Amino acid sequence: MHLEGSIRPAMASALAARHGVKLTEEEVRRRYAYTDFAGFLDAFKWVTSFVRGPGDFALIAADLAEQLIEQKVVYAEVTLSVGVMFLRQQQPEANFAAIVAATEPFAKRGLRLNWIFDAVRQFGAEAAMRVVQAARRCASRRIVAFGIGGDELSLPAGEFRGVYERAEEYGFHRLIHAGEIGGPEKIREAIEILGVERIGHGIAAIRDVALMEELAERRIPLEICPGSNLRTGALGVQIGKDAATMQEHPLAEIVRRGVAVTLATDDPAMFHTSLQEEYRNAWGMGLTEEELADVVENGFRFAFGEVGRSL
Repeated sequence: MHLEGSIRPAMASALAARHGVKLTEEEVRRRYAYTDFAGFLDAFKWVTSFVRGPGDFALIAADLAEQLIEQKVVYAEVTLSVGVMFLRQQQPEANFAAIVAATEPFAKRGLRLNWIFDAVRQFGAEAAMRVVQAARRCASRRIVAFGIGGDELSLPAGEFRGVYERAEEYGFHRLIHAGEIGGPEKIREAIEILGVERIGHGIAAIRDVALMEELAERRIPLEICPGSNLRTGALGVQIGKDAATMQEHPLAEIVRRGVAVTLATDDPAMFHTSLQEEYRNAWGMGLTEEELADVVENGFRFAFGEVGRSL
């Protein structure tokens, strides 16, 4: 999940007020309505325009921690849009320090958080390298991985080979969003060219049996976000329907092909979902209690942080 995607309407209104902008919760809700991936990206850019410095990041991080505790989450690896921080000429190191300070006290309440520094694919390799370097400068054990999100159709994976090699050199785990709106070849490129260890989304794998077999054999997990897939139109893209339904999501078949899967929310406030809701979605798709229990265990089994694996 993305920290910035957890900004609920009330929090967005409060952030805007901090910067002299009058914004009602209803206006935010209208912005949080879209039918395709481009519309979501526009909304994401808009709401993050009110997150301008360490104090703002501390507020949304503490609010996210409260949300997770309410859902009985005990461990999460949360993505930070560091590429966007650079775009807005912010200081990622200062923002991250504020985030850690705001969330560390929640450990006493049973919630442990680690963080993933995320670049934006369409910003290019040079911008992505800045994100890797920022992660290294922070020198924090709480930063467990480097990833890339954004528009997977914008630039080929090969352009980021050097970035991922540098991330590995610095000791960061590697992941990427692939196979969300792109085809199964985007997943294969991520594995073969970039050496990623987890795939964000990856639902395009359903279109390639050989790829699913390889993912299963190599134990490369997919972080699947059904609510996000439905609301961005990504599900419709993958199954070839303009108006897809949750019951048509390929999650159950992917699981039964032996692919390791975790359930996630992506941007919960922006997709009007929660982790508990995603498990209800999975149950509605026909996953058994045993299969759902395995999905829960996968969240710890494939965690990058030692804290996650030890819980």
